Amino acid sequence: MVELLATGAVVVLAMLAEALHLARLRRVSALAFGPAKRPALWARLAPLMRIAALGGLTWGLATLLLLDPKIHRASDEIPEREMRHLLIVLDVSPSMRLVDAGADGKQSRRQRARELIESLFARVAIRQHLITVVAVYNGAIPVVEKTRDPEVVHNILDELPMEYAFRSGGTDLFAGLEEAARISRPWRPGSATLLLVSDGDTVAATDMPKMPASIVHTLVLGVGDSQKGSFIDGKQSRQEASTLRQIAARLHGVYHDGNVKHIATDVIQAISQSGETSSLDRLSRREYALLACTAGGILLAFLPLALQRFGTRWTPGTKASSSSGNPRPREQRTRDQRMGDQHRERPRETIEVGA
Repeated sequence: MVELLATGAVVVLAMLAEALHLARLRRVSALAFGPAKRPALWARLAPLMRIAALGGLTWGLATLLLLDPKIHRASDEIPEREMRHLLIVLDVSPSMRLVDAGADGKQSRRQRARELIESLFARVAIRQHLITVVAVYNGAIPVVEKTRDPEVVHNILDELPMEYAFRSGGTDLFAGLEEAARISRPWRPGSATLLLVSDGDTVAATDMPKMPASIVHTLVLGVGDSQKGSFIDGKQSRQEASTLRQIAARLHGVYHDGNVKHIATDVIQAISQSGETSSLDRLSRREYALLACTAGGILLAFLPLALQRFGTRWTPGTKASSSSGNPRPREQRTRDQRMGDQHRERPRETIEVGA
């Protein structure tokens, strides 16, 4: 409110000053602008430009004066309200310990999942994310919530036997997605990325959990051989690529077969981009005040120079002669040349000096 009052007062004073200036200018308009008594077309807007520049400069300076000082922190000291979220739903069922993953098929699915997640950490600004891990088997258990330390996640992925926290049974990925939706619901809209890592499961045709507005990107990573299965608990287990692709489509996300290849760069760039607002929408009052000060100051500094140089086309004074050399008439130049020749031909007089 104070900055608006100050801006209004300055604008009113500037309008009065411009009115007085225009009244005085009319008296010497012929001297300043020639017989037409009018400046250039754009120069007639100069009073409005000055008023707008003074108003913007006043508002910007008053706003910066009243705002609290901004403290610039390192990336690991970003306030929690400004950080993004990475929500990992990790399949910890016994089938994830089968060894059929990787380029040579000699890695367990859990080890391959760890490689993919660590590769993701190395290629994004992970220090600007709060990481939450949800373990899913025949139910879902939050393992860690909103941690800033990636090493905590590394320890979780390092063969931690989380499947023993559940009763034996079939894998229920929907339970993990429901838990992820519950945890992320209070978060800031458009601030979270959901990462589902699994070897697949049968998925019901309905009752897909609806993700809250905080989830802006979803990436489904499949691990395990999708062609050749391995036996566990009396049945064959392999990566259900079609199931995981279906989950990604129903969550409006992206599916990636991570059994051999790491996550593509364009996928990482897509999930790294903030889906909250555009850069313009994220500008605060401080940035707008700085822009107002900059624009107003530049306009006030260069407007007088522009008016002096381009304010009118009338240039008073006598134009210089287009011919080069002596501006005297030709007859006068000829007469002076003839007199000079006679003076050079005149003999010198000898003056004798007596003793």
